[in-house]
Amino acid sequence: MSSSAKFQSGNILTITIAHLIHDIYTSFLAPILPLLIEKLSVNLSLAGLLSVIQRIPSLFNPFVGILSEKIKIRFLVIFTPALTALTMSLIGVAPGYTILAILLFVCGVSSTLFHVPSPVMIKEVSGSRLGKGMSYFMLGGELARTLGPLIIVATVETWGLGGTLRLIPFGIIASGILYYKLKNIDIRKNFPKSEKEMGYSSTFIRFLPVFTSLAGITFFRGAMKSALTLYLPVYLTEKGANLWYAGISLAILQLAGAAGTYLSGTISDRIGRRTTLVIITVASPLLMLILISQQSEIYTLPLLVIIGIFLVAPTSVNLAVVHELETEHTAFVNSIYMAINFLASSVMVLLVGILSDNLGLDLTYRISAGIAFIAIFFALNVPKKKV
Repeated sequence: MSSSAKFQSGNILTITIAHLIHDIYTSFLAPILPLLIEKLSVNLSLAGLLSVIQRIPSLFNPFVGILSEKIKIRFLVIFTPALTALTMSLIGVAPGYTILAILLFVCGVSSTLFHVPSPVMIKEVSGSRLGKGMSYFMLGGELARTLGPLIIVATVETWGLGGTLRLIPFGIIASGILYYKLKNIDIRKNFPKSEKEMGYSSTFIRFLPVFTSLAGITFFRGAMKSALTLYLPVYLTEKGANLWYAGISLAILQLAGAAGTYLSGTISDRIGRRTTLVIITVASPLLMLILISQQSEIYTLPLLVIIGIFLVAPTSVNLAVVHELETEHTAFVNSIYMAINFLASSVMVLLVGILSDNLGLDLTYRISAGIAFIAIFFALNVPKKKV
């Protein structure tokens, strides 16, 4: 079992790079959202709905989790970057809202097929340092959300929205490289079948209190997270910033988030998952309120750095909590967490869009920060020990 194995740096690095490549493409929507809003003449509610459509396939996570226990899941991790690259490189040339929504939905399917099995692979090669393993994995994702905005903004600034087509080959090449690197990593043997094995429904019920705590953290932080990621370029451009400044600001926020995800998982190995989550849930909304209240643009980027460190930090810790659950259905449990995560965050994405249309982004940002304080109570209920 992984708990007794050593920390396999090489395999962890490979899977992390796969995460990096895949998520570079999935991060293309937010940076060019102002251009898509102008091109398609849609309001912020419909713009926010695009992000939800991209995440809808996450509802099928439990089925993907069950499937992952029966097939060679490494091939999902290998080939999905190519599919994701194809769909996300077409969003710039989508002729209308419907086609754009379809492309994002297909991207969501591809993303689901990637993200359900990949953390399971990380668990199996992390040994006893699961928090550190998840930190590396999430570092790849957050670095992608740093590089992605820079890549897509540079592309559209140079060639226009139609220039996104030029990014297709890189994803296909990446899948070819991943095939060579990952083709021999097989974890199906780590799902032993026994007479005492619990069914999927029993597994879900058993860990429902844990899922509830993690869902509460995700839900009540969701408005703050979407306001500061999906809507940040819109927020800054409304205040007079150009697209480059908005894109760089988002990249800086995401880069700081990469540092946060790496540090949080590693720190949680030492001070505990619950303690780490409580610190994060207290600090994040306080920092956002400071950002909103400050009047000088000089402090915006430094504040975004600090906020970014805490903004996505719970992800590594949450994944470590999920993958420490004592069950043989690791992929299924991971998929349940991801499905709940989708539902919790998507509701808040839509709420932020609706509030922004009716109240303006400034007031919406304040409301989002206030709601985020509720997450503290759910963080206090995360189990200290393995369940």
